Amino acid sequence: MAAASKRPRARTASTSSLETAQGTHTFKIANYSLQRDLLAGLTIVNNRSIGSSTFAVGEHDWCIRCYPNGAWTDKHTDYVAVYLVLVSKNTEVRALFALRLVDQSTGQSVVLYNEATSKVFSTKAAGGRGTWGTYCFMKKSALEASPYMRDDSIVIECDITVVITKKPRVQKNMSRLDYFEAPPSDLSDNLRQLLQGKKGADVTFKVGDEDFLAHKLVLAMRSPVFQAELYGPMEEKTSQHITIEDMHPDIFRALLHFIYTDSMPNMEDFDGDERKEMVKHLLVAADRYDLGRLKKICEGILSKGLDVENVATTLALADQHHCSNLKNACIEFISSSSKIDDVVASQEYVQIKESCPTVLVDMLENVTRRLQ
Repeated sequence: MAAASKRPRARTASTSSLETAQGTHTFKIANYSLQRDLLAGLTIVNNRSIGSSTFAVGEHDWCIRCYPNGAWTDKHTDYVAVYLVLVSKNTEVRALFALRLVDQSTGQSVVLYNEATSKVFSTKAAGGRGTWGTYCFMKKSALEASPYMRDDSIVIECDITVVITKKPRVQKNMSRLDYFEAPPSDLSDNLRQLLQGKKGADVTFKVGDEDFLAHKLVLAMRSPVFQAELYGPMEEKTSQHITIEDMHPDIFRALLHFIYTDSMPNMEDFDGDERKEMVKHLLVAADRYDLGRLKKICEGILSKGLDVENVATTLALADQHHCSNLKNACIEFISSSSKIDDVVASQEYVQIKESCPTVLVDMLENVTRRLQ
């Protein structure tokens, strides 16, 4: 009897994995008391809410709905209700989310509802549930007396993590080596270590009384200004030893950190005011070296920390360094603030009025007249 022929054994594999998409939406409700009173007379529960604009996270559309007079049941009319709603039709998605209130004077927020267990949002059928949240977000009387109510407005932020399930894909004729998956990228860690270890550094910067070693190629790749200084027609004859004027060593250290890692440095060692000053100086440095992403990040941080005492100087800074987003945020703060007289009376405003271009002062005073 002939021996049976052996065929090569087929080797296959499949992987089931989860991916997530994250996003944050900021929802400001202006004229809160007026909208609350208008909704109070409605009899249809679903219409007693204030809705945010539609926003996308994880390829799905969402919105936030706030019920200032309570929702779903008459037992909780003393509470404000807030819900996250899946707007996309005929779909189902699993997500985690948290709802926060933002202190508009400091930019700090507090989590009032955290759905740490993922929920299924479904709009596939009439019985599906496309809304999750809380009917006791905060007691109405507590909210309206809290620092989160500013100029008859509140700001709600929603952090969403959408869980994306990838269908298992069968891979055929696998070898044992094919079972190993690539680790996550560690490029930024490698570049951080390159900066800290100084190996291969070919340029030295003198900033104040400190020396900083760096790598020309990395600097030129990240900054058009450094590229021109180190390799272009403007290349300095002493390009291996460069003195940086008008910059504190801490700011240059933070600038190098961003250039190498594309992330903001850790500022936990600085208190609130020192951190704001650091960000202002870092914005100036970002403008000086044409680092657009860093400049936008600094604009965002400063716009969230506006107050009566710093809005005038921040507006002057934004005007000087062509920061349109920050400039608009300052103007909006001044226009909507009930403390406009305090802004104009502040020492910072007096100093700006003496030192800044007339157009800047006129702009502030026009806002004041419009609100009187």
